[in-house]
Amino acid sequence: MHIHRKGLLPIFIVLMLTILVALLIDSLLGNSFPVLAKVLYGFLFLKIVWTVSFFRVPHRKAVTGDNLVVSSADGTVVVVEEVFEPEYFKDRRIQISVFMSPFNVHVNWFPMNGRVSYMKYHPGKFLFANNPKSSILNERNSLVVCDGQNREVLVRQIAGMMARRIVWFCKTGDEARFGQEFGLIRFGSRVDFFLPLDAGIKVKLGEKVKATQTIIAELPSKK
Repeated sequence: MHIHRKGLLPIFIVLMLTILVALLIDSLLGNSFPVLAKVLYGFLFLKIVWTVSFFRVPHRKAVTGDNLVVSSADGTVVVVEEVFEPEYFKDRRIQISVFMSPFNVHVNWFPMNGRVSYMKYHPGKFLFANNPKSSILNERNSLVVCDGQNREVLVRQIAGMMARRIVWFCKTGDEARFGQEFGLIRFGSRVDFFLPLDAGIKVKLGEKVKATQTIIAELPSKK
């Protein structure tokens, strides 16, 4: 496990602010209310620990397979349903949504091998990420991975109430590989997957999933 490079600046800022607040607490409460001061120091310490843990990147060996779609995110499955996807496919698809709490790993990995055939960022609102409307109203970034059999899966990063920054490390035309990072979302968010109607769904509502480890669907072969 290591700390993601995109987390170094936020961690440094939080550490500096924490030190300043701790000095202020010490000057105002250190002598008069030592117990209260210690409680506040404890909260500050937990804040630092949480910030560091948020940007953790676990070292995992990715599950691979020609027909497999693997979760891009750690979290809980909150949607498994047939919907109309209006942005790219403009037809009916199976949507699987994974909600990432502030305590989950927030790095996102490609769900399959192929190439990035589409990518578009959308500014938007910051509704709670488990709100069904967040998929079309919130700040979000959509990308489509197309494999060697021309099978496409749309993955959508969605910012939540706390998330105010979607980061991505790829562009249209880039190669996609199992276990390769394509982005992250800061502080509570959601990832949607839009799959063909004939995909074999392997997860259910409420299931806990792990990025690069949990198979969420199997695509029918076109060979």
